[in-house]
Amino acid sequence: MSFEDVTNDSHRKRRYRFIFVGAVVLAIVIGLAVVLGVTVKNLKKPDSFKNVVIGKCETYLKENTNLSGYSDCETIWQVFEQAYVGRDPCDVPPEAYYPLINLVKNQLACNTMLFWSKTKTLVHEFTENRECLVTLEDTLLGFTFNELTWCSKNQSKETFTTDCPLWSYCVNNPVRSFWIKASANFAAIACGNVSTMLNGSLESPFSSTSIFGDVEVRNLDSTKVHSLTVLLVTKDTDMTTCENASFMDLQSALNPNITYNCREVPLTTVQGCISNLDIPCSDCFKKGSRRSGLVWNTAAKHSL
Repeated sequence: MSFEDVTNDSHRKRRYRFIFVGAVVLAIVIGLAVVLGVTVKNLKKPDSFKNVVIGKCETYLKENTNLSGYSDCETIWQVFEQAYVGRDPCDVPPEAYYPLINLVKNQLACNTMLFWSKTKTLVHEFTENRECLVTLEDTLLGFTFNELTWCSKNQSKETFTTDCPLWSYCVNNPVRSFWIKASANFAAIACGNVSTMLNGSLESPFSSTSIFGDVEVRNLDSTKVHSLTVLLVTKDTDMTTCENASFMDLQSALNPNITYNCREVPLTTVQGCISNLDIPCSDCFKKGSRRSGLVWNTAAKHSL
């Protein structure tokens, strides 16, 4: 064999090797594309949202083994889905969730229910660390659907989690209607002495258009609720006090048979109770205010 033949043979082998390696790489790329395509496709399937909902429901039940009431997450999903699937995303009224709310009964201890407005992060840091108070988001339905977005379309059988109406885009969108109905129910089952944590850094801590002001206050049952205490969380630099004019609106909306109280509570006190579990829960809101634990009882002013 001549030198030229050897060289040509070497070139052929090298070329075949390149072709083989190229084919392998191409096969790998195609395989990855198929896998990624299937993954993306699966993420877009409505079942992916269903799995999130059922997963959160089951997580809650595992962490709350003593929960009484309905606890079949698959049925909860089915009843929930019936409220909005196939409907215009701006035509899902709160009443559409009545079967779901009626299915899952909350049995909460009296004197433990905590409402909130503009204090979401702080109030949930507190209830995550202290078991003495409970917010709507600490219940089965509240926990399951917290931070989720969903909607459907006319004649559709699917659930979408993108391109859904924003909270204020239309009144009867699926997410807003759910929280209105759930909040109304949470207030309706409240009993004993209840509290609400409001933001003392705002010029008007109480808003009559908030979920708390427009829904929860108006659904408190005076035959079961004895008093409502505002926990006005303040920083040292805040000027807002319990005499803030917005609280007159709160008193006007509150049933006159429910005693109204307001207490200024330093932010540092609440944060101390979150980080130091040795502090009795009963001490977390009753003392240490900017004005020596002022409690402003205005039961006599309900008629104003």
